[in-house]
Amino acid sequence: MRRPAVLATVVAVVCALVTGCGPDLSATHVRIAAGLDGGVYDKLAEALADAWAAQLGTERPEVQETEGSPDNIGRVRSGRADVAFVAADVATEKTAGLAALARVHDDYLHVIVRADSSIESFAQLRGRKVAIGSPDSGVEFLSRRLLEASGLTGAIDQRNLGLTEALPALENRQIDAVIWSGGVPTPSITERVRTVGLRLLDITDLADALRATSPVYRTATIPVTAYNLAEPVTTLVLPNFLVVPASMSDDVAEALVRGLFDARDELGKVAGAALSIDVHPAIETSPLPLHPGALRYFRALKN
Repeated sequence: MRRPAVLATVVAVVCALVTGCGPDLSATHVRIAAGLDGGVYDKLAEALADAWAAQLGTERPEVQETEGSPDNIGRVRSGRADVAFVAADVATEKTAGLAALARVHDDYLHVIVRADSSIESFAQLRGRKVAIGSPDSGVEFLSRRLLEASGLTGAIDQRNLGLTEALPALENRQIDAVIWSGGVPTPSITERVRTVGLRLLDITDLADALRATSPVYRTATIPVTAYNLAEPVTTLVLPNFLVVPASMSDDVAEALVRGLFDARDELGKVAGAALSIDVHPAIETSPLPLHPGALRYFRALKN
């Protein structure tokens, strides 16, 4: 009498293991808001586009070159993108209508000066020329919070330069400091540490004020081995989220999260930061809620 029920259970389990038994997502069109060409967001988005196309049997997702996190979040809100890489502080400014697929990699705040500079603290940037990131980027967003916390918003010469432009300008003494948020080590910084000589400023005295502005900030140490530093540097750590509209279907969201973790090794080949993607911290997206489809994926891992 119980054989039909047992058989149904077996069939359900087999179907869960066979792609063809899942929902047909072949008509799904995904647009990924990435970042500047060649940046970490862009590299990860291109690799994910290949992985998602192969795994879901869809056309290759469109990868959009953007200015960064604020631009990306605007694209999701306006319906111009379906998935976006977004720094957590930007993502949690206004959470209505948004959800997270996962927390991905963490970025570290870098405040960079020349090794031969007389600048020893963030406060000494008063009156100096400082690169704060490209316009509408996550670095610019974080830089402005840092300046507010330090009371230097109107007291420095702010230059909207991304890292690619900022490091040569620092080398040539056209600017005095660079604010950057990225992985440790960031290859272009490592290169100039060797050829020019750079230092990182410790922001211990600003940490509490910055953490008070957002629950996503936490402090960490950049070790001496990262950039051949004279001593460890205390700085901020900022997570990055994959953000989607809350209205995305549960089946699509679950499939995208599964594809993200299935492609982790491939992502790590294009950006070392991706190797830190892990299912345990991936669910930590508060105060942005996890999408129900993503939650379904993570819950299934526990069964």
